Amino acid sequence: DTGLTGDEGAQGESGETGESNISQIFLEEGLSFIESQVKAETPFFLYWTPDATHGPTYASPMFHNKSIRGRYGDAVMEMDYCVGRILDTLRQLQVDQDTFVFFTSDNGAATYSKIQGGDNGPFLCGKETTYEGGMREPGIAWWPGTIKPGQITHQLGTIMDLFTTSLSIAGIKPPSDRIIDGIDLTPTLIAGNIQERPVWYYRGDEMMAVRVGAYKAHYWLWTEFKGKKQPETYFSFCQGQLVPNVTVHDQVNHTADPVVFNINRDPGEKYPLGQHSAEYKAAMKVISPI
Repeated sequence: DTGLTGDEGAQGESGETGESNISQIFLEEGLSFIESQVKAETPFFLYWTPDATHGPTYASPMFHNKSIRGRYGDAVMEMDYCVGRILDTLRQLQVDQDTFVFFTSDNGAATYSKIQGGDNGPFLCGKETTYEGGMREPGIAWWPGTIKPGQITHQLGTIMDLFTTSLSIAGIKPPSDRIIDGIDLTPTLIAGNIQERPVWYYRGDEMMAVRVGAYKAHYWLWTEFKGKKQPETYFSFCQGQLVPNVTVHDQVNHTADPVVFNINRDPGEKYPLGQHSAEYKAAMKVISPI
């Protein structure tokens, strides 16, 4: 029994408890897989994706109602516990120094979930957008004996890089009959090297922005969508945030004169560079040819 009922699941308003053992089931499946592969002395790849922090949020009985952050906090506590169990199992099986672990997310926090969702801190907007709040996620690499602990890198990376990085670690060359978007991050993770590369921000099939180094150029701006039942109402992905001419109701075309931010200096994307400034022109001189 998952403990989830009704159309809205654990986060609904029809009396659901938000209590579910799904994360524990995922955990036991993951641990069982690791143990069986190690026993068989077989290399393995585990893609472990808990979903309790995604609406509808939920937690198992041992974490339910334990966090001051509510149901979302309960889910985060349980996720932390589960990741710890996985790492402990790798140590107990004595394969930790032969195992590369990477922790990340597929998008920023869903600000439209309000108190039932996460918080993107200083970053603008959230999930569904191509602002930093929607696209910037935590990335933690763990490989005892190979990756030094406590390091911080400013390398630009994407989830697509995990494909190429995993192939490199396994000693396999990427396919040569197609374009591979990801790069091998092992030079960064192991040796601390920074690899200069552009990153494209897409929403569906529309390229919304490009980042090169410190500069991010928005070719399209969009932060809200119209309600399906009430087209005259707007649904915001930038709860409580307002940046004039940046957080906009409708998708606005800026391809002729992109809106550019220095992300190192202004990670919250609140202060666009003046389009006549020397810094803007220098940034676009690098970005435009890409």
